[in-house]
Amino acid sequence: MKARLIVNADDYGYFRCVSRGILQAAQEGIVTATGIMANGPHFRECVGWLREVPALDLGVHLNLTLGTPITAQMRRHLDRWGGCFPGKFTLAGAILRGAIPLAAVAAEWRAQIERCLDAGLSLYFLNGHEHVHMLPALHRLAHALAAHYGIVQVRHTRPDRRPAWAPGPLVRDLTLRLLAWHAPGQTDAPRLLGVAVSGRLDARALARLTDGLRAGVVYELMCHPGRYDPAEIRVPALLRYHDWQTELHTLTAPGLRAQLAARGIELIGYRDLTGHTPLPSPAASPPPARAGAAYHPSAVKH
Repeated sequence: MKARLIVNADDYGYFRCVSRGILQAAQEGIVTATGIMANGPHFRECVGWLREVPALDLGVHLNLTLGTPITAQMRRHLDRWGGCFPGKFTLAGAILRGAIPLAAVAAEWRAQIERCLDAGLSLYFLNGHEHVHMLPALHRLAHALAAHYGIVQVRHTRPDRRPAWAPGPLVRDLTLRLLAWHAPGQTDAPRLLGVAVSGRLDARALARLTDGLRAGVVYELMCHPGRYDPAEIRVPALLRYHDWQTELHTLTAPGLRAQLAARGIELIGYRDLTGHTPLPSPAASPPPARAGAAYHPSAVKH
């Protein structure tokens, strides 16, 4: 029995150059899945490119921290930020104090999921841009939406490797561990790798992360490959965080698939966990108010 590894590239569909790099990493390298940012300005164009890689498993990279919302309801709550999503800490604070109601988040996330379904995409998973879905209330909402739309997996962001002893990675790691403790995930969720080196996965980090993976266990390697176009990407925070080209080079290194196989690691997609392909069937109605584990923000008092 082998260790099983899903290599999941975040941020597809927002920037053309990053999206093209993700496709290259799937065609020439080891990427087996990608999360789509449905509010991206180039969504329709980038979705069309997915036909080039039919074996790539797709999910929705639920977004509340980059760009402009899809829904007018959410935009109304972002007037103080010019109708655009604020940064993750500002966003989290606004949600916690009720300045952005959960009903608006639910409507926005439904719109992001349904935009992907309306494009004819089969969806296997949900996760959150900058891990905002790990906030306890948003975690419950993400799971309720997954259940409503028949999406099997929701990423559980709990790093299982020690971070570098630097202030930024250490604080991020401790924060995510605390959130994961308050928001337990699915028992069958893949174990997440790559948080501590997120945005800067190089060959040495990849070797370290994949060393000693246990046979019979499913892992998800979070990554951010892409091509960098300075004419397209001008957000300073993204430029400080990401080294797209290095990650692309790392994940398309010659012989990498064979090296992983020789170490007892099997590359898989989410479809290998479910055994079937989900049907792209848009649902116009919102999730139920509460049925079993289902959750709807209308049931929350602010």
